[in-house]
Amino acid sequence: MWITYKNLWTIIHGMSLGGLLLMAIAAILIGLLYQRPGWLTETGIQKNARILNAGMWLIFILTWLTVIIGTYIIYPWYRATPPPGADLVDFPRSYLLAHPKLSGLHNFGMEWKEHVAWLSPILVTAVAYIIIRYRESLAGRPLMIRAVIIVIAVALFSVLSAVVLGALINKAAPTS
Repeated sequence: MWITYKNLWTIIHGMSLGGLLLMAIAAILIGLLYQRPGWLTETGIQKNARILNAGMWLIFILTWLTVIIGTYIIYPWYRATPPPGADLVDFPRSYLLAHPKLSGLHNFGMEWKEHVAWLSPILVTAVAYIIIRYRESLAGRPLMIRAVIIVIAVALFSVLSAVVLGALINKAAPTS
């Protein structure tokens, strides 16, 4: 089995960046849960704020890279229109739509993925701004922490749903 150029980009986009992004967002969620004055000492809050700051930069970069690669590199291969008489296996969208049992993967899965995937970098950018802007003083703002946790949890859900749908779609109709 050989890894093609398209397979390589799919691996970079989904398994590498997407998988790393899921783990990084989960780690940030845990860090935010511990960013409370009663749970950490002042030194602990400062150290946790530095870790959150670095983590948010990582998530910010990963999220935008993942979505941009998916949208501008992989998605055109998925959407390519087959010439008359072509083997649809090489054209994922057309292949899914040609098989009634698989058409839901496009009609719901890819349509949902196209939109929800762009939600994650927008939400992550908002959270990154708040965490980077407020740093240690975020610990003294429990309502803001709660709001940030909710926003990053929604971003985690959007990334998770995009990853799962992408894996299902790629399993049924790979962009090879």
